[in-house]
Amino acid sequence: MRVFMRRCWGTLPVGGCAGRRKIPQWPALAGLSGSPGGEDGWGVRVREKPPWRVLFFGTDEFARETLRALHAARENKEEELIEKLEVVTVPSPSPKGLPVKQFAVQSQLPVYEWPDVGSEEYDVGVVASFGRLLSEALILKFPYGILNVHPSCLPRWRGPAPIIHTVLHGDTITGVTIMQIRPKRFDVGPILKQEVIPVPPKTTSKELEAVLSRLGADMVQFSNIPLLVPHDIHSCYWLYLVAPKISAATSCVKWEEQTSEQIFRLYRAIGNIIPLQTLWMNNTIKLLDLVEVNSLLLTDSKLTEQAVIPGSVIYHKKSQILLVCCKDGWIGVRSVMLKKTLTATDFYNGYLHHWYQKNSPVQPSQCRFQTLRLPPKKRQKKKIIAVQ
Repeated sequence: MRVFMRRCWGTLPVGGCAGRRKIPQWPALAGLSGSPGGEDGWGVRVREKPPWRVLFFGTDEFARETLRALHAARENKEEELIEKLEVVTVPSPSPKGLPVKQFAVQSQLPVYEWPDVGSEEYDVGVVASFGRLLSEALILKFPYGILNVHPSCLPRWRGPAPIIHTVLHGDTITGVTIMQIRPKRFDVGPILKQEVIPVPPKTTSKELEAVLSRLGADMVQFSNIPLLVPHDIHSCYWLYLVAPKISAATSCVKWEEQTSEQIFRLYRAIGNIIPLQTLWMNNTIKLLDLVEVNSLLLTDSKLTEQAVIPGSVIYHKKSQILLVCCKDGWIGVRSVMLKKTLTATDFYNGYLHHWYQKNSPVQPSQCRFQTLRLPPKKRQKKKIIAVQ
């Protein structure tokens, strides 16, 4: 895939001497009229060195690890990197709140619920898995802007579900990107720092999230905000791959279209969030526990002698799993949910056994799962809350 880049800003050499470290045009970068050491356009005193005043925006487990790292830096009295750390999260139906709020409360950090962001002064904002568009007015209140810790190698997988799409599409590498937020668009802006790691084979999105959350936390342990500027990577990416939200329709297995590898990637990507779904006798059935099929099972006479089509279901008694035919082979299912949770043996005894009686008028090839087609949801326009 070719990626076209547009340069966002330049840098000025210190003292005009070649070879020396460059510093950013922070006022131009943030759109402020002030300068480091002076006051910005909002009357906020701009600091040139630590300790920093930080406002953190986040929600989930990935974001919690970044907040944990910032809190550890705040507690480190020897280095004195962070003077003030406050937290913004989103409302949750759970009384305990989301993981970020739980950690903030346990750590006795001030917490605001979006769109309330408090009225204090800060030097920099840090965002991780927040899921809300920030207004330009809010961004410009931070002399050093707002940094976004994003769990992908941008420009690949911009959007709300990058880890899921990394697993779903079988990517072999991933990483964490720290970028500077721009108003009105998610995950588009100058890349400040990026680290790449291999994706472990057959990993789930939950396992990969744990790995990337630790990497992201390590990357934000900065000692000097102005060092987080784009020296090697100093561009905005305008072409990218989008990682849209996962819906219930994503979980519907398409037996005629998807290979066994694609179905297993789907299971590893979203199985812990939304169980895979299909149709059995016009009833929705959820596939709870998928397993790869041993090649020795494929020599079984039940599989080789019967006429099967994608979706055909056969119970393998010795291994006690359901074998389901897909586009290029078979997958194994250990348990399902149809009104209640059933093992493969339970499902066979309750729903399959009579299909295989000698005098059954129905052929085994008609004993099959069918693709569940869910109606598409109407798209809603995104709203930007202008926080003043």
